[in-house]
Amino acid sequence: MIDTQRFEAFLKSEIPGLAGALDLQPVAGGQSNPTFFANFDNRRLVVRKKPDGPLLPSAHAIEREYQVLQALGGTGVCVPRVLLLHAGSDLMGTPFYVMERVEGRIFHDSRLGSAPQAERAEMYRSMARMLAELHKVDFKAVGLSSFGQHSYFFSRQIARWTRQWQLSKAGDIPEIDQLIEWLPLNLPPESPARIVHGDFRIGNLVFHPTEPRVVAVLDWELSTLGHPMADLAHTCVYSWFLAPDDYGGILGLDLAEQGLPSMQDFISCYDAAAKSGMRLNKFHMVLALLRNAVIFQGIASRGRTGNAAADNAEKFGRLASVIARRALDLIESRDPF
Repeated sequence: MIDTQRFEAFLKSEIPGLAGALDLQPVAGGQSNPTFFANFDNRRLVVRKKPDGPLLPSAHAIEREYQVLQALGGTGVCVPRVLLLHAGSDLMGTPFYVMERVEGRIFHDSRLGSAPQAERAEMYRSMARMLAELHKVDFKAVGLSSFGQHSYFFSRQIARWTRQWQLSKAGDIPEIDQLIEWLPLNLPPESPARIVHGDFRIGNLVFHPTEPRVVAVLDWELSTLGHPMADLAHTCVYSWFLAPDDYGGILGLDLAEQGLPSMQDFISCYDAAAKSGMRLNKFHMVLALLRNAVIFQGIASRGRTGNAAADNAEKFGRLASVIARRALDLIESRDPF
């Protein structure tokens, strides 16, 4: 239980000029780090805290979220302005940080269904340019040299998701085993590390209230130093490799009719903005698909043990197999990737 009066007094002591009583409201949704709107008469803030209870040592690292948001504040990447980090557990039960609330529109599916059809393609282009802007940031210049390892990103990712698969599987999915065999045999050459978001997709962006442009990138919990193509591939998976009934993707839709770009158009926009010379290929897409298949399998496993709704367990278990199959189809196709 949060002592609202005490928390209000703390915020007013740390952030000058706050007026009126605090209205603290939890934000509904699936955030792994509990999030609250903290509204005053003259200012709207957001609070992100660690969950209550025992946590794995590296999980829910809101300190890392605060660090990367603070570092990116002076760059071309649109992020909320962070105001303070409180490492103690005396006020909200766990450590937390406070940031400005960015006003705008948040969409929970990649179709952008409530946005004007004529603006949807430009919204995707803005998304591509924002991702490119992130990948152009010099992590050393903004003080993030220790934010992650600088080399062997893909080898470490394969090892990580292989372990996760072994820990989470409740039955055989031969397609996932085949992907785990294929990936180490097709490793691309090493490239210099860049800052990666880790979950860059429509649902983690704030768009301007009336204009087709990104005004904030949210949810930096999975950010680290890594390979830009891993970020780009993950973004592509959540739109063009998932159907609307899967997880709010656009696979199977008439893209032109919906005012949505093709994946190639999106990638071309990213490439033109990034100017990195890197190119997305089959390896990057297959790794992103494997990663998400294993994540969905983990959700399904938690559901079967009573930590999620049973219907979700069934849905995500099915998705794990479907996504792995799509990765194998990509490997076997003549796609230019």
